[in-house]
Amino acid sequence: PSPSPSPGTMADGDATNSLNCSKAEHGVNLRCDPPNLTFYDDPTINFSIESHMENWDYKRKQWLKYHPSFTVGLEERILVVTGSQPSPCPHPTGDHFMLRFLKNKVDYCRIHDYYIFYNNAFLHPKMVGYWAKPQLIKAAMLAHPETEWILWVDSDAAFTDMDSKIPLEKFKDYNMVIGGRAELMKKSWLSVNSGVVLLRNSQWAMDFVEEWAKMGPQSPKFEDWGRIFMATFEDKEDSNTDDQSAQIYILLNQNEKWMDKVYFFNDYVFNGYWLMIVGRLDNITRQYTEVETSVKALRRRHAEMVSEYYADLWAPYV
Repeated sequence: PSPSPSPGTMADGDATNSLNCSKAEHGVNLRCDPPNLTFYDDPTINFSIESHMENWDYKRKQWLKYHPSFTVGLEERILVVTGSQPSPCPHPTGDHFMLRFLKNKVDYCRIHDYYIFYNNAFLHPKMVGYWAKPQLIKAAMLAHPETEWILWVDSDAAFTDMDSKIPLEKFKDYNMVIGGRAELMKKSWLSVNSGVVLLRNSQWAMDFVEEWAKMGPQSPKFEDWGRIFMATFEDKEDSNTDDQSAQIYILLNQNEKWMDKVYFFNDYVFNGYWLMIVGRLDNITRQYTEVETSVKALRRRHAEMVSEYYADLWAPYV
């Protein structure tokens, strides 16, 4: 048997036994995994948020080297990650709404050819509820080296514009995209909404989610963090140690380490609280109907697979 790579290293494997994984009849090659050793063969690597990942950019690059078909379209490949608790919702209609929210995400991903992963297990015994997020994001990056972006979407969040595609060209120099206003972070724990977070699959993101998780329920300072957040943000009325306050606190207090790679998206509502949006939906529907009435091309029936073409036609009107 081939020896396992030593901790922190990777071997190229036996090049003479390598398979040609570059060929695929339809895009990526799902039926080829060459014997070349990668980080998956390193027994010291695990998916735990408490296990620090080093040299992730190099490890991911090596995996892609042996699976070259996945490099085609890599920069635009997105994995949407979401989930819910493993037990039934205590409210009688809760699971029905969770199903509807999931269908919304699946429909959006199908239209734009995004991958989606739905999790309903706690990957850490103490990191439950919204604190399951950092652990799951790290696991998704490790399990999917072929994807460039991880888009976390809360279970109770829904896409309201199914045609709108994430404008990745805006984020080529950034590793994290969040909706919010940087100038308000010193005052408000609501200045950023962590319900939707776009992260580049990178060492930077690995380091950030590991730092984020240090404030979670497994931390001996968990209760202390809640009091620190309450003293930091003027509008925080309780000492709950939530993931959103933790994310903002890290950006505030480790500014030089993180902020130059964070994009605060405000071109439109990247992630908004439903009470701020639901009252405007009827007006939006009316405006869409008026535009369709006046622009014949937008009324044309079409296959779902060409929806993005019609989204481009809509762009000047929305």
